[in-house]
Amino acid sequence: MEIASKYDPSQVEEKWYKYWLDHDLFKSRPDHREPYTIVIPPPNVTGVLHMGHMLNNTIQDILVRRARMMGKNALWVPGTDHASIATEARVVAKLNAQGIKKEDLTRDEFLRYAWDWTNTHGGIILEQLKRLGASCDWSRTAFTMDEARSKSVIKVFCDLYKKGLIYRGIRMVNWDPKALTAVSDEEVYHKEEVNKLYYIRYREASSGHPEGGSVLIATTRPETILGDTAVCINPNDPRYAHLKGKKVIVPVCNRVVPIIEDEYVDIEFGTGCLKVTPAHDVNDYMLGEKYHLESIDIFNDDGTLNHHGLHYEGIDRFEVRRLIENELKEKGLLEKVEPYVNQVGFSERTHVPIEPKLSTQWFLKMDELAKPALEAVMDDTIRFHPAKFKNMYRHWMENVKDWCISRQLWWGHRIPAYYLPDGRFVVAPTKEEALRQLTIDNGQWTMDNEGMISDNCQLSIVNCQLRQDDDCLDTWFSSWLWPISVFDGINDPDNEDIRYYYPTNDLVTAPEIIFFWVARMIISGYEYRNDACFRNVYFTGIVRDKLGRKMSKSLGNSPDPIELMERYGADGVRMGMLLTSPAGNDLLFDEVLCEQGRNFNNKIWNAFRLVKGWEVDASIPHPQASAIAIRWFRYRMNATLTEMDDCFDKYRLNEALMAVYKLFWDEFSSWYLEIVKPGFEQPIDQQTYDATLAFFDSLLRLLHPFMPFITEELWQALTPRKAGESIMVAPMPRPFDESNRHPEAGACLQAFETVKTLIGQIRTIRVQKNIPPKDPMTLHVLGRHDGSFDPVIQKMGNINPIDHVTGKAPGSVSFLIHTTEYAIPIQSHIDVEAEKVRIEVDIHYLKGLLVSINQKLDNPGFIANAKQEVIANEQKKKSDTEEKIRTLAENLNQLKTKS
Repeated sequence: MEIASKYDPSQVEEKWYKYWLDHDLFKSRPDHREPYTIVIPPPNVTGVLHMGHMLNNTIQDILVRRARMMGKNALWVPGTDHASIATEARVVAKLNAQGIKKEDLTRDEFLRYAWDWTNTHGGIILEQLKRLGASCDWSRTAFTMDEARSKSVIKVFCDLYKKGLIYRGIRMVNWDPKALTAVSDEEVYHKEEVNKLYYIRYREASSGHPEGGSVLIATTRPETILGDTAVCINPNDPRYAHLKGKKVIVPVCNRVVPIIEDEYVDIEFGTGCLKVTPAHDVNDYMLGEKYHLESIDIFNDDGTLNHHGLHYEGIDRFEVRRLIENELKEKGLLEKVEPYVNQVGFSERTHVPIEPKLSTQWFLKMDELAKPALEAVMDDTIRFHPAKFKNMYRHWMENVKDWCISRQLWWGHRIPAYYLPDGRFVVAPTKEEALRQLTIDNGQWTMDNEGMISDNCQLSIVNCQLRQDDDCLDTWFSSWLWPISVFDGINDPDNEDIRYYYPTNDLVTAPEIIFFWVARMIISGYEYRNDACFRNVYFTGIVRDKLGRKMSKSLGNSPDPIELMERYGADGVRMGMLLTSPAGNDLLFDEVLCEQGRNFNNKIWNAFRLVKGWEVDASIPHPQASAIAIRWFRYRMNATLTEMDDCFDKYRLNEALMAVYKLFWDEFSSWYLEIVKPGFEQPIDQQTYDATLAFFDSLLRLLHPFMPFITEELWQALTPRKAGESIMVAPMPRPFDESNRHPEAGACLQAFETVKTLIGQIRTIRVQKNIPPKDPMTLHVLGRHDGSFDPVIQKMGNINPIDHVTGKAPGSVSFLIHTTEYAIPIQSHIDVEAEKVRIEVDIHYLKGLLVSINQKLDNPGFIANAKQEVIANEQKKKSDTEEKIRTLAENLNQLKTKS
């Protein structure tokens, strides 16, 4: 295979991805091998690839590609989530643009539009993941609303209802006035806002108090006074003892309400009096239940006021807040208004302020279900990486609330509850099953030929069909089953796939959905498989810009991942993102990272072209320097393999990448190839060439999980391959046991670091003295020296000979490595007069530096106040400077003596 002069990702990536697909290299079926399984966190069917997806899916691909190369039967299951709220909003917006209103459609008509939209746009993000190199088994692509997953969801709902864990009731929920649905506590985020605190007077219903017969109440939401049904005081507050048993008049609506007493009221907050609005505040709702207060819902679903809002009916809640402030002023009931900073809850889906609202919803009891899932994480049956997220998980699970699982939407899994005309309902997978249950449960219910319910006994309900619940289930109620349902383990709990692939191995996800999804998947795993659904959870950080801001479209600071891949190649972007992305910590993204990734691609490419460009002569003997380099690099690679295994075991993927990056760039390219490289237009011996190709093969395999495209391209070009062969199923290099088989490995590596330092010093002298690299020099050794690496020193430093001497020759430049002094006679290579001037300038500078150091050390104030490590550092600077002056003075003296 001919290799182009420059690496062009556009000529490589599409070619090899098609090759992988054509040869079914991503596919997995149960067999005798150890399974390795990852299920993708299903992206929203509405979504397109963003930087968070790039990071998350790069990590998953690295893990699954490495597992394949470790000989495991690796499976990465892809899929998408139907995203009830987001998708319905998109479809509604599209219909509105066409002049069609949702409320003018039947449910079936709307769902046809929704399915058309999903079928048109739903696969975009999966196709984009292919650009990234995602090695998913696409034949297993699942969708949370496909037939198998939908059947699973309905079956689980019915099962949990039968177990008494699902119930229907009126509860306070978080209402999203834009999406027109309830959302769970986990779908509400809070942010600090500067609002107003309104001090409003409620007059006594029968005034007789000398101070005006009123009570002052502070509130941030004056619009809700129209729903007030009581005023509450603390029974221990002496300021309001005279109000016990009294009643007050609610402003604007003039409703007479009682004054109740409860220690819940904080005497120190506001005025110490609390308006009670049971329909629109969670805490007020509890007071309403406790004291049997009326609940008056003043809001329509869209956040406007209903008929209980009187003359504000039909006006938005925030506009009413402004208008009612003016009305209270006019009536002399607004005492004052102060700025007030508070936490306001917003819907994560639509980013509008949520409205606490009493609503009839379906709930799942969570307390007992959560217990085995909590224990599994706390005892590390399921490991979190990093482990710091265990405390967050524990706090939520120990305080878990019942899950509101119903949503007032049409796009989603419709709740399988069927209502009789009298309000009773039956929970069943289908309407037909509901009718059969009615027959079983009551004895008198039958179904006629038209599918209608009839009564053969006392009750008379004729020609009345069962009505299915209009609500659908929370999207997470389908995705919490994902690790089971993708293998159809709910519908067919003993099938081959679920028995082989479950539990899965690793989950890669973001910590912000630890409650939405991670905790709930663990719960469902223990409820329906009595086992953990995965063994490890790798939490990614948030991708931020270089200023630390979270990337978002609104800020305009998020690059288009597709454009990045077109500019830098998929491998370059993958590597650039991962290098600075430790588990659980945020990634400060800068496009320069992708440029670094692209540069590394070019480094690999050019190194390969160099090696493949060598002419091989089998008759040439094996050079000593090459033999030393081969032995050293084998040990160096082995140490890196051990380091990488440890990094992967600890899920430090960025450190694993850095290890192989340094191995290739610093050790292989900068040292090994330079040592074994033949002279200009000279051939290389066969033994060295074969070893070099073998090293290159191993390096490509190590790099493949991180950079799949360029490694496949070069691996295929390394040696002739058969059709269907691929690096992605080639065995991963494994470390050998140094202590048993190669006890000298550590000594060799340590000694070679000394050699690198020595060669570095030689090259520095050449640069400083302007001695051309082609000019050979002599190296004198004064002290202990390991001569086994001399062939490398001679070749890399152009040194000939290396002599052991007892004293330095005149005109030598010397340096220390550990306790051994080395010297290079340079008089014949340099302009002596120019060198004397240079040394004198250096000595003058160093003497000035020494004066400033001594002044600092002679200052009593510095010695008294500075930290010991600072003083020690200055003392070391002094001794180092004195040693440099001494060495330079010796060199200068030798030059003067010689001249």
